[in-house]
Amino acid sequence: MSAAVPSDAPAPGLEARPAAAPSATARRRPAWHAATVASVAPETPNARRLVLDVPTWPGNEPGQHLDLRLTAEDGYQASRSYSIASSGDGTRVTLAVDRVDDGEVSPFLVDAIEVGDGLDVHGPLGGWFVWRPTGSARPVQLVAGGSGFVPLLPMIVAHAEADDPQPFRLLYATRTPEDVFFRTELDDARRADAPLEVTHVYSRRGPDGSDEPVGRLTRDRLERSVLPPEAGALVYVCGSTPFVEQVLRWLGELGHDTSDVRAERFGGA
Repeated sequence: MSAAVPSDAPAPGLEARPAAAPSATARRRPAWHAATVASVAPETPNARRLVLDVPTWPGNEPGQHLDLRLTAEDGYQASRSYSIASSGDGTRVTLAVDRVDDGEVSPFLVDAIEVGDGLDVHGPLGGWFVWRPTGSARPVQLVAGGSGFVPLLPMIVAHAEADDPQPFRLLYATRTPEDVFFRTELDDARRADAPLEVTHVYSRRGPDGSDEPVGRLTRDRLERSVLPPEAGALVYVCGSTPFVEQVLRWLGELGHDTSDVRAERFGGA
């Protein structure tokens, strides 16, 4: 599936509806919904934030995603999967789309789509890569690469809004400070009462006046920045496929049980 702003990647299969009694998650059965673009705004130099008005949207859990379908005047359709940057029961759905220059869908969403335009969305999708407040007594470790932060944001916001006592830690790798997604929302969450520790790794340029080293994420930096294996954390990793595969390899070498890590990978199209 795609990841945050992801991926113009193919959509995953639908989830089976739980057989248990009607929980909130069970009621949110995937379906197609008509959506209208309610607002657009720059997110990073290469990405755009889209807020969709979806009157029939059933709500979604932090970390879920949707399929977005565009239909041309000649009837041609193209669908891509995108992580959702919002959660809860509202009918406004927030996405953040990173431009893939040779992509078929993302350039239109970043450069051309306007307020009032219509499209279709299918969801909510995904049941594994989610986090719910008070759902576990385990601390949480988040690792994001670039737009891979998008599905992690609603987890952080839900954690802050619920005053959840479990420690949250985020390791976020981007090229520059300007490439950080949802910086204001992240700063607001850091000021909340819920415990949140954030480490940024910049590969090309860091903030003015910072003494932190600039360069790609390394195994040593990962080890210093994430919770140790003995903490028993729930670990979520999201980013491009090479980034996720490298992080999983390092986590395994450092003693983490990678079979317990929840990972989302994305590519471009």
